[in-house]
Amino acid sequence: MTLFRILYEIHKSPKRRRHMRAAQIVETRAAAVHPIVDLQIEYSLISRGIEDGILQTCRELGIGITSYGVLSRGLISGHWTKGTTGPGDFRTHSPRFQGDNVDKNLALVEALQKIAASKGVTVAQIAIAWVAAQGEDIIPVIGARRRDRLSEALGALDVKLTSEDLDAIENAVPKGAGAGTRYAEAQMAHLDSEVHG
Repeated sequence: MTLFRILYEIHKSPKRRRHMRAAQIVETRAAAVHPIVDLQIEYSLISRGIEDGILQTCRELGIGITSYGVLSRGLISGHWTKGTTGPGDFRTHSPRFQGDNVDKNLALVEALQKIAASKGVTVAQIAIAWVAAQGEDIIPVIGARRRDRLSEALGALDVKLTSEDLDAIENAVPKGAGAGTRYAEAQMAHLDSEVHG
């Protein structure tokens, strides 16, 4: 059983106290080798499966989060446009980048663009700052292929989001607004972070 699955089972259980004790035993056994201090998981404005119990359980157990996919493979960076993927590009197989899904997701990016413009920052910086604003225990990981994109991403450290900004972002991209899954259906079946019910 993976750590994701253990955390999910603990959170969803009606007998949570008993499961919390079990989790503490698991954590204690793991701590004998090395303490569990971090969970790496995809977390972005349109990949919010972590909010369905995993984040809360990690916080209860004192486990930090390293968040990857903060820009959803460039989709919510403000730089990606429809039709720019080529052969061999993973995104050609991702439901988020296909058909009507991509149009719906790019509409979310347009909504973020308005918020970013009002703050004098970029969409990527708003998206990164949103993840960082979800808690001091969350560290966004950013990938950049170009130096200017790295500078842009680092600029997100200077973006301070007010409660009004966070509300505007939530209204623009509410939980569940992202169209299409992260991966094809067969791959999604193997992700503990996407188990519901």
